[in-house]
Amino acid sequence: MRGIPAWRRPDFTGRALDEWAYTTGVEIHFIRPCKPTQNAYIESFNGKFRDQCLNEHCFLDPKDARDKLEAWRVD
Repeated sequence: MRGIPAWRRPDFTGRALDEWAYTTGVEIHFIRPCKPTQNAYIESFNGKFRDQCLNEHCFLDPKDARDKLEAWRVD
């Protein structure tokens, strides 16, 4: 194991992550609002996912969504 990271920059955070970071001394860096270029990899993935999967399929129920999303992921 490499140890505790010095800092972390999550897209989303919750109470458990906040508590963990505080108790372990990890500094959390957030992406500023309206600054998607600070996380271009995720923004690129989200755009491709939306264009290639979400805009192409209608989901009937959670199982149907899981099946179609898995097929898209494998492809």
